[in-house]
Amino acid sequence: MWPLIVRSLGKFGKYATFPFVAVIGYIGYNMEGWISDRYTPPTAPITQQRQERLLENIDSSITKKKHNPLEVNLSPSLSN
Repeated sequence: MWPLIVRSLGKFGKYATFPFVAVIGYIGYNMEGWISDRYTPPTAPITQQRQERLLENIDSSITKKKHNPLEVNLSPSLSN
């Protein structure tokens, strides 16, 4: 529909419809801001999150028993 309207306005159709489109876009953008909740809760800095994750990994690796992958994934023919 819009291409037909713009084409019917001739050479200056783009320039004639631009103000209307700009107003409609501005109103829609602001309505979205009023309706939706754009609040993003703050999080800890990335470096702090990384340090906490590394500390958790260190604590869990102490309690785990280190094993050889070949002992866990041993072929059935070699298990006997």
